[in-house]
Order: sequence, then structure tokens, then C-alpha cells
Amino acid sequence: MEAAFVSASPRDGAIYALVGGFDFNRNQFNHITQAWRQPGSSFKPFIYSAALEKGFTPATLINDAPLKFNAAETGGEPWEPKNYEGKFEGPMRMRQGLVKSINLVTVRIMQAITPLYAQDYITRFGFDAARQPPYLTMALGAGSVTPMQMLAGYSVFANGGFRVAPYFIRRIENAKGVILNEANPVVAGKNADQVIDVRNAFTLVNMMQDVVRQGTASRAMQLGRSDLAGKTGTTSDFEDGWFCGFQPTVVGITWIGFDTPRSLGDKETGARAALPMWMDYMGTVLKGVPTAAYTRPDNMVAVRINNNGLRDPNGELIEYFYRENPPLEQPAALPGKSQKETVKDQLL
Repeated sequence: MEAAFVSASPRDGAIYALVGGFDFNRNQFNHITQAWRQPGSSFKPFIYSAALEKGFTPATLINDAPLKFNAAETGGEPWEPKNYEGKFEGPMRMRQGLVKSINLVTVRIMQAITPLYAQDYITRFGFDAARQPPYLTMALGAGSVTPMQMLAGYSVFANGGFRVAPYFIRRIENAKGVILNEANPVVAGKNADQVIDVRNAFTLVNMMQDVVRQGTASRAMQLGRSDLAGKTGTTSDFEDGWFCGFQPTVVGITWIGFDTPRSLGDKETGARAALPMWMDYMGTVLKGVPTAAYTRPDNMVAVRINNNGLRDPNGELIEYFYRENPPLEQPAALPGKSQKETVKDQLL
């Protein structure tokens, strides 16, 4: 079994730590920079980010129900996507879909925004379009990425929407201390390209905080911090385990699997097989680091909603929206239908 870990500053891409494999003396292959693997559900945040640009919100109601696709729609074999637990929960808000890592919700999002749009959109984060065929299966991380690409991609969320390039060497000096070469990285918020709206980044960070607080990565709450965010990833037959997560000062990516892909074992998910490595590292590097707060950007509003994702002054939930894309009002019941049936008719 092999594993790899890399961390860096989301501000300028300076790499803090890199472990390319289990033992360099046994295998000199660097899994961080050279291994092309399926990211599984750790790729979902990029699809959700694309959906926000298409008018979705964390409160958008999406139906978690069975789907079937033919070979033409998948680019391969006929496909009937399943959820990890093998069951369907029906209508849920988009936030719940990410927090619980519900596959059918993500596939329906991909249907709505189209695979071609998603394939183009994810290049903003540094992914190769050629490695992400424009089929519905891309929604569940069926393309290929390197852990280094995931580091760059998640840094965009962590730094407020800016693209920074990970780099290894800050400077080179000779024996007399004369600087021969020095890195000149672009810096988020200064001269780096802004590739997604700061509101998009804030929304995804907020949703991925819930992944840690109450979702598939809730084990990370053992670190006792409220500023952690991230996403687990598990591929088919438990062949690859991922956890990609961050705090505003550091992004960490961990992967585990076999060089020749085969199952890690039953139930060996990213949360079980990969997350502990990330926690061990973050627990050390963040010791003594003050808890950070994510500031809500301008042109966003916090609105009280109900479980159907609709504006409700008496709702128990508070959700964030682009100012120009507020939540819908609770609709009046259609003739001959209950309120619940009316809402369900509006589902994606």
C-alpha cells in the first residue's frame, strides 16, 4: 500500500511538507507529482462551485432518487449511480448533498449545468480538461488528477478565489550566502489571478466546514477547531482514499492506495483511510495558531430559510446567498396538491 501527503500556503503556494510515498528506498515514484488517480468525491466541490455560477444556491432543493444512463451518456458502459449507503433520501438542499456526499445529488447537478460546462469550468483551478472527459461520471471524480493539482485547486477555495502555483524552492544561495536565484510567486489578493468569485469561494468553504462539523469528515472535530474545511474522497471498490482540507493558513492533501489499483478493503473510505494522516499533520502545525474566522463578502446576504430551502421568517436555518440570487418564497399549494407535493414538483 502507498500513501502521499502535501501541504502548502494557500496565499502564495509555498510548499511546507511533501511525502511522495511510503518509503523512498523501496519506490522512488513521487505520488504527489506523478500519480494520476481518480479523485472520487473529493472532486465534488469543483462541480458545486460550477453550479453556483449557474444560479444554484446551497438552498437549492435537489432530488436524491435513482437514475439510469445509457452508454452514450456516460462515454462507456450503461450506468446506474448509487449512493455509498445504497439508499435514497429524496429531496434535500444542495448543502446537505455535499455534507453527506450524496452521489445522486451531484449527478443531477451535473445534468443541469452540463458536463461540457463543468469540463471547461474546472480548468480555472488548474485541472487538465483532457483528463476530465465531459461525461456525467465526472461529477463523481471519474477523471484523473494528481495530488499536486488538488493542492492548487483547494488553495483557490482557501484563499478567496485566487489561483496560486505551488513551488518548492524559495531561494538558492552559494557557499558565501549570495542569493543566486529567488522565487517570485504570485500572491492571493495582490497579483494572483482571481479565477472564481470571492462569494463562490466563501460559500464552498462554508459548506465544507459543515463537511467537517457534521458530515463525512466529522472525525476531524477531534482537533477541537472550528476553522477547518474539506472533503473526503473514495473511489469505486475503495481503490483510492482522499482527504483534501484546509485552514486559512495551510492546505493539506492526503491520498492512499495501491500503485496498481485494487481495493484497500471493505469500508476503507477516505474518511477512514486518509483523513487520520491529515489530522495528525494539522494537529501539529496548527498548535497555537489562533482560530480563524471567514468573513462574509460584500453582496452576500444571510437569510432565514426552512428545510425546503425557501425563504421563511420563522425558519430554523440560516443560509448565505448572492444578493442578486436570493431564495424563493414558499409557494402556494397548487390545486389538488399538498404543500409538500407542490414543492416536490419544483425539484431538479
